[in-house]
Amino acid sequence: MQVGGRYTKAVGSATEFETTEVWKRAIHLGVFGSLVVAARVAAAEPPTFSKDVAPILYAHCVRCHQPGGDAPFSLVTYTEVRRRAQLIATVTARRIMPPWKPGADSPHFVGERRLLDTDIAVLDRWVKEGAREGRPADRPKPPPAAGGWMWGEPDLVVALPAYTLRADGADVFRNFVVGVPGTGARFVRAMQFRPRNRAVHHANIRIDRTAASRALDEADPAPGYEGVILHSADFPDGHFLGWTPGQAPPPRDELAWRLDAGSDLVVQLHLRPTGRPETVAPLIGFYFTDAPPAREPAIVRLGRQDLDIPADAPNVEVSDTFMLPVDAEVVTIQPHAHSRARDVVAIATLPDGSRRVLLHIDDWDVAWQDQYRLADPIWLPIGTTIAVTYRFDNSTENPRNPIRPPERAAWGWRSSDEMGDVWIQVLTRTSADRVIFTNAARRKMTLEDAVGSEVLIARNPDYVNLRNDAALIYRELDQPERALVHFAAVTRLQPQSAAAHYNEGVTLEMLSRGDEALHEYREAMRLDSGYAPAHAAMGNYWYRAHRLTDAIDEYRLAVRADSALVDARCNLARALTETDRPSDAVAEYRAAIAVAPDSLACLVNFSWLLSAHHDAAIRRPTEAVTLAERAVSVTNRSDADALDALAAAYASAGRFAEAVDTASAALDVLRAARSPSPRIEAVHGRIELYRRRTAFVIE
Repeated sequence: MQVGGRYTKAVGSATEFETTEVWKRAIHLGVFGSLVVAARVAAAEPPTFSKDVAPILYAHCVRCHQPGGDAPFSLVTYTEVRRRAQLIATVTARRIMPPWKPGADSPHFVGERRLLDTDIAVLDRWVKEGAREGRPADRPKPPPAAGGWMWGEPDLVVALPAYTLRADGADVFRNFVVGVPGTGARFVRAMQFRPRNRAVHHANIRIDRTAASRALDEADPAPGYEGVILHSADFPDGHFLGWTPGQAPPPRDELAWRLDAGSDLVVQLHLRPTGRPETVAPLIGFYFTDAPPAREPAIVRLGRQDLDIPADAPNVEVSDTFMLPVDAEVVTIQPHAHSRARDVVAIATLPDGSRRVLLHIDDWDVAWQDQYRLADPIWLPIGTTIAVTYRFDNSTENPRNPIRPPERAAWGWRSSDEMGDVWIQVLTRTSADRVIFTNAARRKMTLEDAVGSEVLIARNPDYVNLRNDAALIYRELDQPERALVHFAAVTRLQPQSAAAHYNEGVTLEMLSRGDEALHEYREAMRLDSGYAPAHAAMGNYWYRAHRLTDAIDEYRLAVRADSALVDARCNLARALTETDRPSDAVAEYRAAIAVAPDSLACLVNFSWLLSAHHDAAIRRPTEAVTLAERAVSVTNRSDADALDALAAAYASAGRFAEAVDTASAALDVLRAARSPSPRIEAVHGRIELYRRRTAFVIE
């Protein structure tokens, strides 16, 4: 507990404390103190620290308030508690502490920190009646000391570089890029962010599998870089990562997420000057499990990025909706807003008209945000509409308004800006349903990201990173003409940049302006003859024009300039296969897989080569199965191409029953995604072959 504090720690899962049923119940719903005290209150016995107060504090407060914890003082011993007895009674009576924002109309969440009325009454009476210690022997055993780590020593600790925050001035948003050490992939069951300095207000954590974020960090002489997080950095599929005061999600083995060594963590810190220079050096601890997740979640973000909140407006409501394209089980909710928000509610309206409140916070406080995991997940049927509404108060009556006198506020990352998002994590009944949900949610979120990009660009039109991000967003939305506007602006701003000409060329080619695209590729190579992406793009251009020899030459130049350019190697292998040089193609595929063992395109295409090539001397059915099984595992059986390749590999190996089952699964995914009928018919035709115990061979 802390008055006006800005540190995290939520009571977590039952594994955090003693593994007795009493502790489990205390942590799940926060009732242990009330159970212990009720009989004593009824009997009118004077409450004591040992019998009455300690159980309440140990269940709700001591995970933060202990030596090495994030709170500024400990509340483990009688002496420590007696010193602050009146403060404890006051802040609990006012429900300032322990911090818990969801209202009574919200569903129950795991790790609720809400004290019952009987708990508050006991604390108040204990203070008024002399704050007695009682017999030390009556005091329960406190939760085990965490030394700052809530679930024991992590399996991996990543340290952000130390950054010196100036003593005063405006808030700072700074992005730190840190590589994930080790080899291969691991599954994360829990992650804990430790700010280690109260200047850290909150953190957003994403993963970038490209070098784009790292390049921005390296270009800045100080640790990290300022500005927005690039679009290439994203949350792991189905998860949101971050830290805000009050947030510490407990371990979830069943919903572990994948962390690949060699990728970069991109950690955006919101830093608030404290009046003196501060050294900020947070730690991130990862707890791994050997087992992949039993189920994979999906996420959707509801919120508007065209916020426009007039000055002195006391009641501005902003809403957003999302209709479920499949049945979905809501498991976790995470809201995020800045200081002008006063109220947030998320409500599900079912097709029959009934309504379910998913979350309601009627006294929003930017200093206390959390990730809320439902104690009893809520199944919602297809066609349910989830609506999120934020109410903003931009008047002087809002005690948390950061600017006085109030000024107009728009959407943005700065603390002087405003935000209003709610992330919702769900589980679906099948992998095919997850694909449908993810596609719908991704498009919704990307469309809103495009709006936000335009808001930020209007504020700073010469910010190259914003322009590039906006262009990539529009390309993802299949709006190349709008992407070209921003890429062309970057080329004007950085005419000597090979990357700028390359990006403009790729977009021109998407618009079928091939001659102009070639000009931009050649300009990129003139500026940097070893610029591998331009050679790879030129190779793709010649490949689409069926000039395979020219394409192979360009692909070879690309991989010579950058041996780690996996897509160029895979495309080279594909062109070599089509020019009847399968042995050379095998060598290129092996080189690509060595660099990127989980490259989906390489795994799928290489598997097809080894299972279905017309030359029996090339076929390696066992290896083809291994490659395709890896592709299916990487995509959690949700990718039709991977399933189709695995079915062909099984058939090549004589495993026809498995081939039929796997190809049928591919067919289900294609139908769920409403794929073109020729694609569905091709897979259906292969199923008929497998039923006749005949392998598929590419002639």
